[in-house]
Amino acid sequence: MLSTAADLLNVVDWSRAQFAMTAIYHWLFVPLTLGLGPLCAIMETIYVRTGDESWRRMTKFWMRLFGINFAAGVATGLILEFEFGTNWSNYSHFVGDIFGAPLAIEGIVAFFMEATFLAVMFFGWNRVSRRFHLTSTWMVAIGANLSALWILVANSWMQNPVGTAFNPATARNEMISFWEVLFSPTAMNKFSHTVTSGFVLGAIVVIGVSAWYLLRGREQQMALRGIRLASVFGAAALVLALTTGHSSGMNVARTQPMKLAAMEGLYEGSARAEFSVVGLLKPEAERMTGDDAYRFELAVPGLLSWMSFGDVNAWVPGIRDIVNGNPEHGLLPVAEKIERGKVAIGELAAYQQAMQAGDAAALAALNAKFDPSTSEGAAFIDEYFRYFGYGYISAPADVVPNVPLVYWSFRVMVGLGCLFVLLFAATLWLSLKGAVEKRRWLLRAMVWMIPLAYLSTVCGWLVTEMGRQPWAIQDLMPTVAAVTKVPSSSVMVTFCIFLALFTALLIADLKILTRQIKIGPGE
Repeated sequence: MLSTAADLLNVVDWSRAQFAMTAIYHWLFVPLTLGLGPLCAIMETIYVRTGDESWRRMTKFWMRLFGINFAAGVATGLILEFEFGTNWSNYSHFVGDIFGAPLAIEGIVAFFMEATFLAVMFFGWNRVSRRFHLTSTWMVAIGANLSALWILVANSWMQNPVGTAFNPATARNEMISFWEVLFSPTAMNKFSHTVTSGFVLGAIVVIGVSAWYLLRGREQQMALRGIRLASVFGAAALVLALTTGHSSGMNVARTQPMKLAAMEGLYEGSARAEFSVVGLLKPEAERMTGDDAYRFELAVPGLLSWMSFGDVNAWVPGIRDIVNGNPEHGLLPVAEKIERGKVAIGELAAYQQAMQAGDAAALAALNAKFDPSTSEGAAFIDEYFRYFGYGYISAPADVVPNVPLVYWSFRVMVGLGCLFVLLFAATLWLSLKGAVEKRRWLLRAMVWMIPLAYLSTVCGWLVTEMGRQPWAIQDLMPTVAAVTKVPSSSVMVTFCIFLALFTALLIADLKILTRQIKIGPGE
């Protein structure tokens, strides 16, 4: 039996919870795969160039950890892709032509490239030449990152839908420019920032595990080499991550102003907008109606304007401006967007009825409205259809995401990034001086950086995904319209099943990884 209208919101909430849970579990494995692959390839490159067997021994140890983590990531990733069809079938119908293309390329090209060379990487020692084995290792590392590219292209299109056109006959968005989808600024910034963040996490894991060995007086040569190599690799990756993070922020300011406002807890737009370093937000009702959204705040004047638009005097819209409108800066009230969205939905319904009735005259008139190549169509699309998704929004306040969650997730991510700068600087400096093993307090800190690195990556995705709510596709389809209409009890059951399975998988993965670390590289 299909869910009733009263049950629909429960279905949306449980479907979102299930997808979020699956994505978070999946992301506990992905960044280590992204970061550890290149580090293994670099280690093996040194071995091939020097012939030093200790580098081969070190490479095989880290490859073993990479393989364990890779297997768990594949298992959770497959479930994540299936959920688009089971939990989000309306979404899949609406954008399947666009969203499915990068996922298909990821499965056909990147995944098969990884799978092909993965066998050689793990079982080809002493069976193929050194250079061919090294090539296989690099291909696995590159393939893992190419997989991330196509998945992130699909996700970026949801954040900033470009390169597509709506077909009223099928009620679907269809791709008109593959290259515009692939090379959109949102996709390129997201890919580069996500991958470099994975490099940072991989480096921190190598540093942390190596520090654990030094604290126990084991594998000192391997540990010191690992710390030095990972410190250089991680420091370079962190510089790139900070750079791409800034570019991503500028792109968000242009394409998702509500997300930026939530990240900064900015309720009142202004020129020379302040960057909130830290603050205590008031309850939601007071934030939306009062003059000041904070109980207290430490802020830097003009910094947000500069970070968003490269101009310290630029005007940055706040949440109230976006919700209530700001005629001076060309912002429509959300209430007006909702009304225009309902007009667009009504015209689409009329088109579908005309098709079923075979009314050629009505179809011709309605086709002109949806045709962007005609003046009438361009005007209709710009004035009404661009707000199509708003027609499913119940109230203007619904477009505001969970501001405290987005605000604090962003600050945790940035704060930990600053902490990692200090970590890489200290470890690199002391390792070059040959004194890192004498700083036991620093070695302990290196170990504790591992869970903090994972926390940073999860917070980054919370900002990305929670910041764009209530949208499944920015401005085109809210989550309430994207969900599959099934009984909420069905989603609750599968949520509990997946939670139990993924928790068991995570526990097993951690036990196997820690066991292998305790065993060490062996002979």
